[in-house]
Order: sequence, then structure tokens, then C-alpha cells
Amino acid sequence: MSWRRPSWTTIAPVAALVVLVLAWGRHPGTVAAAAIAVFLVGAVLSAVHHAEVVAHKVGEPFGSLLLAAAVTVIEVALIVTLMVSGSGDTASLARDTVFAAVMITLNGIAGLSLLVAATRYRMAVFNPEGSGSALMTVVVLATLTLVLPRFTTSTPGPEFSSGQLAFAAIASLALYGIFVFTQTVRHRDFFLPVETATSIAEAEASEAAVAAGEDDPHAAPPSTQAALASLVLLLLGLVAVVGLAKVESYPIEDAVEAVGFPSSFVGVVIALLVLLPESIAAARAAARNRVQISLNLAYGSAMASIGLTIPAIAIASIWLEGPLALGLEPTQMVLLMVTVVAAVLTVVPGRSKSLQGWVHLVLMAAFVFLAISP
Repeated sequence: MSWRRPSWTTIAPVAALVVLVLAWGRHPGTVAAAAIAVFLVGAVLSAVHHAEVVAHKVGEPFGSLLLAAAVTVIEVALIVTLMVSGSGDTASLARDTVFAAVMITLNGIAGLSLLVAATRYRMAVFNPEGSGSALMTVVVLATLTLVLPRFTTSTPGPEFSSGQLAFAAIASLALYGIFVFTQTVRHRDFFLPVETATSIAEAEASEAAVAAGEDDPHAAPPSTQAALASLVLLLLGLVAVVGLAKVESYPIEDAVEAVGFPSSFVGVVIALLVLLPESIAAARAAARNRVQISLNLAYGSAMASIGLTIPAIAIASIWLEGPLALGLEPTQMVLLMVTVVAAVLTVVPGRSKSLQGWVHLVLMAAFVFLAISP
């Protein structure tokens, strides 16, 4: 039996985990941080590869749901760990991280996907029923957990009382669970890629390539063994991504302080790193004219970020000391409101020009700029 050399997608997540173990708890210097960044990028790219393998096996929308949920679960664990450690001001850590995730997914990931698809195929086509349902759920979750705390009167400041936090946690988890049931069981067809003339032509070209003995870009699903191996490597890669992002937070903090940016901007950078696998996966799906998969990733990630983070924070608050600020600042609420309006106008027609992609990317740029200069 001949020995087969492991591929880089197998080596990268394992190597990144080894680096994570060696670097955890340390404050790396410039050279070490640059080296760690290389392994971080490798873990991100390998995670995207294995996510696509698993998605090919289980089909949509399960594939995009799996990637969004896996990243968010690890992200939630990171947030809770940072809050329990009590290092620095953690009162608004959960709020800033969740809000950053919402803005990155609704504007960054969705906007980039729409722009890629519309530029390549003239129009980005998706199912407005599925995307609209996902967007509606995200809006309700964001309002219940990030906007209402600014206006409640039971406790001073942008905080929930214990009872209000418990209700928000239960409502968030319930809404997320109901949406997952709708997406995967009740109305699964609403979240499948829309067949267009371009996608049909690509399928015919794929069949012709197979008949000619060429590589098939739409090959048969991988075996169960290969899919399980990719699932394990995906989870290892995601753990490495989030862990190395945490390790890189030290040099990022130094860099942010050196250039005079607010300390809260560190959370934005970490969120960008953590969501990088989903961003790449969504852009690649859009390049294949599978915009619905891209929106499933974007809206699903925003939904999971709220629906899983808030219940976790509510449980952690039992032993956490100090205030828990969840209410957004006025500038953040304006950005959220404009994002929601733009997203609704984008989703309703079921197709998008490149203009909508640019609009969302400009909103993303505004969020980043105002995080730097509030």
C-alpha cells in the first residue's frame, strides 16, 4: 500500500493548533506575531476548504448553517472567556463584539457577495422569501438585545435587569431555534440557490467536461469518511483561528494604542479575523453564482452571533461581577437603522445590481471609520 503525503489543508489546522499551544498566554513580539499570522491565514483557508467539503456532502442550507454555527459557538466561548478573565473593561465587550459581527455580516459579507455576483453575472439573484425571513429574524434579535436596553428604565444606563436579561436570552434562543427549524425542515427550499440561465449553462458545461474526461467542478459528493475527516479538521481549524486571533490581540492592542485608535477597535479587528472563513466562503459561493448560499452565511452568522451569545452571556452573568452594557450608543443605533433599511430594500426584489453591493460596503467602511474615530 503506497503512502500518500497529507495535503496542506490537512497539515495547516494541525500546525496552527501546535502554534496556538506554544503561543497561548504569551505576549508575542513583532516577528513572532508575523509568524503566527501566517499560521492564522493557513488555518482560515483550510477551514474554508473543509467547510465546502462538508457542505457538498450534507447539501444546502445545512452546509452554510454548520459553518455559521461552528464559528459562532467558538466565538461565544472566546467572549465568555475574556469576560470571565476580567482583564480590562469588559462591561461592553459582548455588545461591541456582537454589534461588530452584525455589521460585518450584514454589510461586509453580504455586500462583498452581492458585488462579486453582480459584477460577474450582471445581476445577483437569490430567493427573497428565504433571505427576507432571515433578515427579519436578525432585525428582531438585534432590536431586542442591542437597542431595547438603551430605553428600559428598570436599571440605569444601557443595561437589562436580571429578569429582562433572562427574557432576552430565552427569546433569542427560541427565535434562533425556530429559524433553524424553518431553514432546514419546514421551508428548506426557500434557502436553496436559485437556478438561473447561467447556473444551468454551468451545469451543462460540467457534464460536457465529465464526458470529455476533464476535471468536474461539480463533482459527486465526497464519501462519508472524507466528510467526517473534513468536519473534524474544520472544527480544529476554527479553534485555531479563534485562538490565534486571541493571541494576536496582544500585538493588535499594541498597534492600536501606538496609532491612537480607541481600545474598543481591537474587538472589531478580532471580529474581522474570526469571520474571515465565512467571508471567503461567501465570496467564493457568489463567484459561482450561488448568492443564496452567501446570504445564508451572512444572515445566519449574524443571527447565530446574537442568538447564541446573549444566552451564554446571561448564564455567565450569574458569576460575573460588574455591569453588563448591552445597549448601543446613538451612533451605533443610527448605523444599525440605516443598515436594516438598506438590507430590506436589497432583499425585497430578489435580485441585486452591483450598486447594492457598493452601498453595503460603504456602510461597512463607515462602521470601521467610526469605530476608529467615534
